[in-house]
Amino acid sequence: MEERKVEYETNEELESMPAVFAPMGEIAGYPVRPGLFHLNGAMALPEGVNFTVHTHEGTGCELLLFHRGEEEPYAVLPFPEEYRVGDVYAMIVFGLDIGEFEYAYRIDGPWEPQKGLRFDKNAILLDPYARAVTGQSIWGKHQEKHYHARVVRDVFDWGSMPQSRRQLSDLVIYELHVRGFTRHVSSGVAGKGTFAGLKEKIPYLKELGINAVELMPVFEFDETMNSREVDGRRLLDYWGYNTVSFFAPNTSYTAANEFNREGTELKELIRALHENGIEVILDVVFNHTAEGNEQGPCFCFKGFDNRIYYMLTPDGWYYNFSGCGNTLNCNHPMVRQMILECLRYWTVYYRVDGFRFDLASILGRNEDGSPMNRPPLLESLACDPLLDNVKLIAEAWDAGGVYQVGSFPAAGRWAEWNGKYRDALRSYLKGDLWESENAAMRIAGSFDLYGTGGKEEEENGENGGRIRNYAGYNSCVNFLTCHDGFTLYDLYSYNEKHNEANGWNNTDGADDNRSWNCGAEGETQEKEVLSLRFRLIRNACAVLLCSRGTPMFLAGDEFGNTQYGNNNPYCQDNEISWLDWRLLEKNRELFAFFRFMIRYRLTHPAIREELPRAVCGLESVRVYGADAAEGERPAPNAGTIGICFAGYDSKKGRDDLVYLALNVYWEDVRITLPDLKQTGDWHVAVNTFGNGEGKYCYEGEEQVRIDGEFIMRPRSVAVFTGRYGQTGKNLLPS
Repeated sequence: MEERKVEYETNEELESMPAVFAPMGEIAGYPVRPGLFHLNGAMALPEGVNFTVHTHEGTGCELLLFHRGEEEPYAVLPFPEEYRVGDVYAMIVFGLDIGEFEYAYRIDGPWEPQKGLRFDKNAILLDPYARAVTGQSIWGKHQEKHYHARVVRDVFDWGSMPQSRRQLSDLVIYELHVRGFTRHVSSGVAGKGTFAGLKEKIPYLKELGINAVELMPVFEFDETMNSREVDGRRLLDYWGYNTVSFFAPNTSYTAANEFNREGTELKELIRALHENGIEVILDVVFNHTAEGNEQGPCFCFKGFDNRIYYMLTPDGWYYNFSGCGNTLNCNHPMVRQMILECLRYWTVYYRVDGFRFDLASILGRNEDGSPMNRPPLLESLACDPLLDNVKLIAEAWDAGGVYQVGSFPAAGRWAEWNGKYRDALRSYLKGDLWESENAAMRIAGSFDLYGTGGKEEEENGENGGRIRNYAGYNSCVNFLTCHDGFTLYDLYSYNEKHNEANGWNNTDGADDNRSWNCGAEGETQEKEVLSLRFRLIRNACAVLLCSRGTPMFLAGDEFGNTQYGNNNPYCQDNEISWLDWRLLEKNRELFAFFRFMIRYRLTHPAIREELPRAVCGLESVRVYGADAAEGERPAPNAGTIGICFAGYDSKKGRDDLVYLALNVYWEDVRITLPDLKQTGDWHVAVNTFGNGEGKYCYEGEEQVRIDGEFIMRPRSVAVFTGRYGQTGKNLLPS
């Protein structure tokens, strides 16, 4: 098929009717006419540029034009009243070269902070719909200037590749920070810390085997905002969760210092990822902005419509359900429209496959902060036709105390980060036996949270028994690590957080880490401690990749990356947060284990999918105790549990069986596996304890057949594959 070149924001119908856009007047020496009131933002037309902006309580609006890089406007164009319809100002300005100017606005109106009105006719304001921003083009370099917007013509050749239609449950998600992934000198790429640098690492991602990346914020943010100096080191807003502009990619993530280059580099990255079978999920922050509270700057939303964009108390103060100073008023019709248009824009023009919503419970709050039963925003996103195949993933809690894991509104369309999975498995894998029942439930798919009715899916009312009619495997994102908290290596290297470098006397970051240092706090050379640590990392990896739901892990976990005990490195633009690629060579064995487990998961649909019929007398998923051959269920506070997944491999035309066994005791435990009724047998695919020679994974004929029983070594995990017939066909990837 011949590749097609797709051009956006150049409307062919408009181009064919230039007379419609003939000037009707002149302002500040520029020919102008009333604009297109239904198109938010600025858009290049055949003979001019359309500028559209809205303000509900503002009394006047001026368009400011700047030469590139200049702070003083070379032209100020007041909008005539006849260029306003309702709350919307729209004007077409002729004779502009979009490559040579920047723009901003000034809005006049009342200054009554006690009523929530913060208009300032002298404030230079960024367009809320700006598609490109003159931001921090050089990372970390503070610039004493206002934000200006740029007009872009989104012309990009995407080729003929169709949109991915993978189910969420078929993904293995890899969370990464664009800058931190390649900034370290050891990354070996040319464009360190940029979109282009990440693109250079795609062969590594292919080798690892993941099929989705979740990019921490890539919208325009100012890393120098709220910067501090601690112990002689300047700390920045490294993570990027304080959004400046929702429609614009971050300028400082571009490798080439060229005008409007950041959008092209991000598109080139996404296209290359898609060409290699990797989906792109963006971490988006619609719960607050970088404008902060009453003491924060006013560069955009406060100056256009403070009472509309933010949740305010009756006396004009900012509600702070985000923990970052303000809270976006997401369910106001105007804000809801902006968020919907934003997600559509990134879906259509950047071909993004999904979005993870930071502190998503805020998206379900009313204007007074109260949680809503059917939030209009969430329902709008769930039902929008352009977003129909886009993954919507909620971090289903916020800093104001709302926790909605398992109960996030707009059910059936939204998936959730399963924080209960993280907590239960962290505890159980380090030996907290009281979490055994909960851990088994989470591995089996959290049917109590995402099933079709909870109790009706339990046999005889006992958790951990037979599970029927499970329907939630496509709603649950399981994780043990993410950017918030310890890396996987640190999870088994530190009992306590060590955030002193953040400058808050170690008071920031979570205290409930459910971690264990294996006998020595932090870095050590003790062989027994290191051996145990890496075994527990393998345990965590094997369990995560063999759990029903969608697995996600943090970049660098696969080679033992450390943050030296810092569980909140939001401000650490240095070796604390940057991936140290030297560890990849040092811990190649661990990388190989992750790679094997990813391939194993993607080859076995029984782990990922629900089958509505029995396989060899086995349900789709069932939890056992040590003696599975007799159908034993786990006892309370059990240190040994097993989970059997039974399914059908439609590609290979045969049944698929996987058995996951965990032993968190300090001693050997004899287990039996489910009886395959003389039609097949079990083979060892994974043993995290190893064979004494550093081998943990077994492929093809290496897999050892067992006679229904196995000795689980102390604090280990094993994975078994069921085979049928005399030939024992291999179900593992070649």
